[in-house]
Amino acid sequence: MKYFLIVLCILSGVAINNASAASAAGTAGTIMVFGDSMSSGYGLPPEAGWVSLLKKRLQTQLPAYRVINASISGETTLSGRNRIEQALKTHRPAIVIIELGGNDGLRGSSIESIRDNLGTIIEACQRNQAAVLLAGMHLPPNYGISYTQKFQDVYPQLAQRHQLRLLPFLLDGFGDKREFFLTDGIHPNVQAQEKILENVWGVLRTMLKPQPPIAGRSA
Repeated sequence: MKYFLIVLCILSGVAINNASAASAAGTAGTIMVFGDSMSSGYGLPPEAGWVSLLKKRLQTQLPAYRVINASISGETTLSGRNRIEQALKTHRPAIVIIELGGNDGLRGSSIESIRDNLGTIIEACQRNQAAVLLAGMHLPPNYGISYTQKFQDVYPQLAQRHQLRLLPFLLDGFGDKREFFLTDGIHPNVQAQEKILENVWGVLRTMLKPQPPIAGRSA
């Protein structure tokens, strides 16, 4: 009887350790996308947005990572600033992809407020030990050369100040091509989502760690 109990305790300890390792592996790499309609899948079929495509790619290549889409259509930098702390507390991400500012720019918000709000969001992420990938946006030329340039400059300025990874333009390579947008001329269509994914992936992949081997499995 004593021998049986000893064996049972040993087996229980192994099971607990394996379960703990599996749990840690499954939650070690949460990527939170914190954006607006460009990332929420506005006007697209379910699972067609670039964030959903990113989930599928990681499931194949780095399944230890999971993706949380905390994006909201219509989000501004101010509303993002107001909810970032709760989002970080809820999801505890290792990486945050910040894709905000476009709605502020389209509304003609002050450059100072956009910079300040984004800076506060970045600082909250870094305080919570989350690495940040900042995705920049451009504005249509009808907003004036001075404003559009100042808006565009916000992103590299913040990236340099906070020492974080930068994707200068989320829609790089097709932002001026009408065939990649919905009828509103603002939101990328289904055909554009793979292009956005490749833009994001080009930076994000440098931030990802190779998946560690599962304990007990031979090479």
